[in-house]
Amino acid sequence: MNKNMTNKAIMMMAGCILALPALAQKKYTINAPDKTLSVQVTVSDSIYYQVMRNGNVLTEAAALSFTTDQNAAGFRVSKAMAGTHSGILTPVVWQKAKTIADDYSSLRLDFSNKLSMEWRVYKNGIAWRWINNLAKACKVTDELATLNPGPEARAWYPQEDGFFSHNERQYRKYRVGDIDAGKLASLPVLFETKGAKLLLTESGLFNYAGMWVQGDGKGSIRGVFPHYPREKKIEGDRSELVVSREDFIAKIKGPQNFPWRIVMVAKDDGELLTNQLPYLLGTPPAPGSDYSWVKPGKVQWDWWHYNNIYNVNFRAGINNDTYKYYIDFAAKYHLEYVLLDEGWCDTRDLFKQSKHINIEELAAYAHSRNVGLLLWTSWLVLDQQLDRALDQFEKWGIKGIKVDFMQRDDQDMVNYYEKVSKAAASHKLMVDFHGACKPTGWSRTYPNVMTSEGVLGNEISKFSDVIDPEHTLTIPFIRMAAGPMDFTPGGMLNVQKNAFAAQPAEPMTLGTRCNQMAMYVMYESPLQMLCDIPTHYYREPECMEFLQAVPAVWQQTIPLTAAIGEYAAIARQAANGDWFIGAMTNWTAREITVDLSFLGDGKYKMHIWKDGLNADRKAKDFAMDTIEADKSSALTIKMAPGGGYVARLVKE
Repeated sequence: MNKNMTNKAIMMMAGCILALPALAQKKYTINAPDKTLSVQVTVSDSIYYQVMRNGNVLTEAAALSFTTDQNAAGFRVSKAMAGTHSGILTPVVWQKAKTIADDYSSLRLDFSNKLSMEWRVYKNGIAWRWINNLAKACKVTDELATLNPGPEARAWYPQEDGFFSHNERQYRKYRVGDIDAGKLASLPVLFETKGAKLLLTESGLFNYAGMWVQGDGKGSIRGVFPHYPREKKIEGDRSELVVSREDFIAKIKGPQNFPWRIVMVAKDDGELLTNQLPYLLGTPPAPGSDYSWVKPGKVQWDWWHYNNIYNVNFRAGINNDTYKYYIDFAAKYHLEYVLLDEGWCDTRDLFKQSKHINIEELAAYAHSRNVGLLLWTSWLVLDQQLDRALDQFEKWGIKGIKVDFMQRDDQDMVNYYEKVSKAAASHKLMVDFHGACKPTGWSRTYPNVMTSEGVLGNEISKFSDVIDPEHTLTIPFIRMAAGPMDFTPGGMLNVQKNAFAAQPAEPMTLGTRCNQMAMYVMYESPLQMLCDIPTHYYREPECMEFLQAVPAVWQQTIPLTAAIGEYAAIARQAANGDWFIGAMTNWTAREITVDLSFLGDGKYKMHIWKDGLNADRKAKDFAMDTIEADKSSALTIKMAPGGGYVARLVKE
């Protein structure tokens, strides 16, 4: 079959294809709706696919397969169905936009062994998933999922030591041919080949194990999976170690859709900042679900600075006086939430509050100030006390939970994520998964799941200098492409690299003040933290003008200019129509020019926070300005080493 054949022609000829001999090689071509991206799928001993853009090959043929203990071997096509879809999704919780175009071409292949395979091709990526149609129980013994960008391709590779991990990694830069079976990585992983960026991740991960990857040393990448736990051992108050594993990935009770494997395709780096395939391919919420109660917002956080507030007339610490101070600060600046992190209760018993904490009293006080409370818990104690604890949290009026230290994504733990998401929703509680794997479309299936970690974030600035401007300009293009990330920005003790020191009780951050502020525009998290001490924020009223105004969700996102690990500038529109611009650079001082053609008609007043003249030496140095702007304006942004820039544009 000609690889340029349209989807309509594929559908018309499907019956003819079935008439070919069983051993004949069959080829199908799926073109994106705009015809720029296409996938050629070949069925023979296994399934092979090749990705092309504008007729040029991006990836060489790569093999796919799926094996259970009940489905017969071999892939003989019994039915082929091609089609197209065009629609609009409206997320309950906005991230990048209030609406998302859902346009793709599709192909479903049913095989005689009772497995099916579904393909979708969008203008900015491709995806496939397996479907089990057997009514009886089975075990998935293997899944072959490969990507073949070639040995000379480049990779940004979050290398891991093993399957027990927080998935908090720096991105190592490798030639793909140098990635062998000894180099394990969590997803997402980014590749560059033949003038395009390819980002590999997954979505719709339920009742299955998460996918990790390793290489073959020859230019191909293969998915690997943590097998089902056979023997587990609890260690301490929060960790459950897998001592041994079964010889299968997952056990399945009957028909099931398996996760989508996604390959995003971007010509320009900035396209990765607006790609929403993980959400589009996420499992839709249950019919009739009501998540109207979910409320995004900004959060005052305590753990980053160990409750180390000062210039107060009470003893700071884990006590009601300190948290009332946080609540008063949140109320003053219209922050929606205060998070009580580890310490408010016994880590082995959620009903045993710390000596100087009274959650019922704090929740009532917060409610009187129009502030909500979020509570931290380790996953292990929550698992042991789930129903009782969530019932009590709801009675107290708690608005959400931060669930921590899962550190796995085998089928057993993936099922825990879903159990908590559903249980929390039934009690009208939002969820922040910490110590977690990357998001896999959770926020579509369970819109109360607001954000998650699985990122080497700002908390590490307490202990190390690895959170530097190159790293913070890499994660938006890779980890954030998978979904919201709880990076926890907002540090006020900003330093250049020669002045950094680890001081956990009053942490520093590498890069300028405006670099930290720009993260509130650059980074997506519908529960967006303010990590620093209110004491510091109170003495920075000019910065709080911005942090009070900047929202946690957006109705529109427009990348302005970007290069992974080097610089980025982005424009986002708030629900009230205001526009925000955020720009960041790595350790290279630079000047960039962007146009404001995204603005509508009319004049805008532009309030600017920019690196000060001495920010290259004193990173806290910043300046403010106010100018007039409209859609014909060109904006010149000058940034110091590790610098940043933010602006708020209000229509006059």
